[in-house]
Amino acid sequence: MRRINQYIHQLPAWPKFSWQPAALEKLLGEVRYEQGRLLGRVEALGVELRIEATLRTLTLDVLKSSEIEGEILPPASVRSSLAHRLGLEPGGLPATDRRVEGVVHMMLDATQRT
Repeated sequence: MRRINQYIHQLPAWPKFSWQPAALEKLLGEVRYEQGRLLGRVEALGVELRIEATLRTLTLDVLKSSEIEGEILPPASVRSSLAHRLGLEPGGLPATDRRVEGVVHMMLDATQRT
């Protein structure tokens, strides 16, 4: 798969850009295939490992999304906030501040609502 080394908002034509539907459909098909493989592997994990993988992925999502906006958050605080919101034991992680709580709330609201 191709890797893009810059954020979309950094492209010279932003926000006016175009794409080729056929090429995009092919790439989306490849991503969907790999997603199915990943989901199959995750299902094979035990509950504990599945929870840990989910927590780790969400933590990285919050950290990287915030980084795009120029906001550097403390990883342990993000993980603690996510664990709390997901009903998990934070396991000695530090308390979080309102800024981290707000970002985590927004991310979960955007990604977990169905």
